[in-house]
Amino acid sequence: MTTMGKYRHLSRTATPAGHFVIMAIDHRTNLLENLNAATDSPLSDSDFVVFKQQVLQALGPHSSAVLTDPAYGIGEGIVSGTLPGQLGLLAPIEVTDYGLHPSQRPLDFIPNWSVKKIKMMGGDGVKLLLPYHPDADNAAEKHASVEQIIDDCDTYDIPFFLEPIPYSLDSAKTLPNDELLQVSIAMCKTFSEMGVDVLKLPFPVDAKQSQEDVEWIAACLAVDAACSVPWALLSAGVSYKTFLQQSQIACQAGASGVIVGRAVWAEAVELQGDERTTFLADVAPRRMQELADVCAQFARPWTESVDKPASAIDWYETYQA
Repeated sequence: MTTMGKYRHLSRTATPAGHFVIMAIDHRTNLLENLNAATDSPLSDSDFVVFKQQVLQALGPHSSAVLTDPAYGIGEGIVSGTLPGQLGLLAPIEVTDYGLHPSQRPLDFIPNWSVKKIKMMGGDGVKLLLPYHPDADNAAEKHASVEQIIDDCDTYDIPFFLEPIPYSLDSAKTLPNDELLQVSIAMCKTFSEMGVDVLKLPFPVDAKQSQEDVEWIAACLAVDAACSVPWALLSAGVSYKTFLQQSQIACQAGASGVIVGRAVWAEAVELQGDERTTFLADVAPRRMQELADVCAQFARPWTESVDKPASAIDWYETYQA
């Protein structure tokens, strides 16, 4: 049974109909590198804050919640009003080095940041990106880390959004689609049973290997069958056109919505001045609205995948006791 606090937080991250339409801009090192590559001089910390606030201001009103980092997104966002109180807020807990192959990435956490602090500052969810393969040597170690975050989220009664990312054990190769689906199913079963609250999942078919709707639909249905918790689709750097197609299929198969980043706002990184402003005022919001429409039409409300908390008049007497 879902606790009252988690149920309340989940409702704040979703639309009134129960669909996740979440905009993600928690990217840090890799995003800064891309921004620097598009400009003549490196961005300062304040410049990076300005970029993130531009994206949050443009897309927050079209989102049920946003996922952003404490340093460049959350602090200024709360103080400036780009993260208003009625907007759901998720925060990452990990540091990710995208320059390393997933099999080589250490599981590092943001220094001086924690589940407790995310809850105390008004966050509605804790997100962890976890490169994962069930047959990797460090799988048990990663299970232990996930269990600890589950315990912390239970203590502070805040939802845990886990983002497990499948990868090939051979760093020189990409996962073939059959193994990608096997790993996706395995991690959905494992982490659902462990007690995460929401799974933030990549599409279970590599679009570069297959464009067959039949394969896409079958894979998403298999993933949905393996999930006993709500799940949302992440964009994983694919084009907006591809993600829109993937989103409809995933939602028809049982996903409760999307958590989307670069597929919506990536072009803003290379644009400057008025061109960036125009893109963020026009193209990016239209994309978020199209995705919201897809979710409204096809997605399964997250409330259908969890048990409601007890609401008898004395519920509070034993709450978190």
